Amino acid sequence: MTPAAPVPVEPKPAATVLLVRDEPGNGRLQVFLQRRVAAMAFAGGMTVFPGGGVSPDDIPDPDRWRGPGPARFGARLGQPPELAAALVTAAVRETFEECGVLLPAHPGSEPGPLPGAEAWRSDLVGRRATLPGLLAEHGLELRADLLVPWARWITPTRNPKRYDTAFLVARVPEGQVADDATTEAVEAGWWAPQDALDSYAAGDLRLMAPTLHTLQALARYDDAAAVLDAAARRDIDPITPEARSEGRVVTITLPGDPDWRHEEVRT
Repeated sequence: MTPAAPVPVEPKPAATVLLVRDEPGNGRLQVFLQRRVAAMAFAGGMTVFPGGGVSPDDIPDPDRWRGPGPARFGARLGQPPELAAALVTAAVRETFEECGVLLPAHPGSEPGPLPGAEAWRSDLVGRRATLPGLLAEHGLELRADLLVPWARWITPTRNPKRYDTAFLVARVPEGQVADDATTEAVEAGWWAPQDALDSYAAGDLRLMAPTLHTLQALARYDDAAAVLDAAARRDIDPITPEARSEGRVVTITLPGDPDWRHEEVRT
């Protein structure tokens, strides 16, 4: 008898942020990328956008939410409002933890450097505080209006670790600096999308399929405003890549796009 196919692992909700800016001096589009520590269990050694899994504490206070409501995000991402709210909260938290960019702000003001933010970040990373708790303690609002849904990617069904990831775009607020002060990455910085693609083609960057596909899309735009405008008009359908293994080589294809393929070499 043919053995039954294994039951796919239930994907965990996660959020990824395409943090964009106009390069100082020439105004061309740049996106923030991090090369993850090689020893990490998921995507070790890969160059990725900031992000991570949803925490049980990512439950926002509706009174500290500014911008489109969870139902609007849920409609764009194909998720229930409660989960959409958690995804947006996770996106804001991960951006602060991994890059030092703080999207929340005091009511009536724009996000900017705030006294004490470095300690807040340390407390978040050390799990001594939660983002909703910090917002309440310091009188901040979660600026959902600064995030725009871009895509939704679901890890292939055969993977032992699976994520259902919302990709959202945010422009880095004026006066804030994205840094590399995270233990999850060995280096981080701003890249023009095409430069990152050229480095990937040369073998200098390792990219997962969602990162590669997203950079290819971003390379079509000239500046951050164009990306945000495009994000607001995108139709978002969940993308679950298909993976086929031959030895150490994994070939990734996309349903409905027979011309797109990506090969990853397992280390």
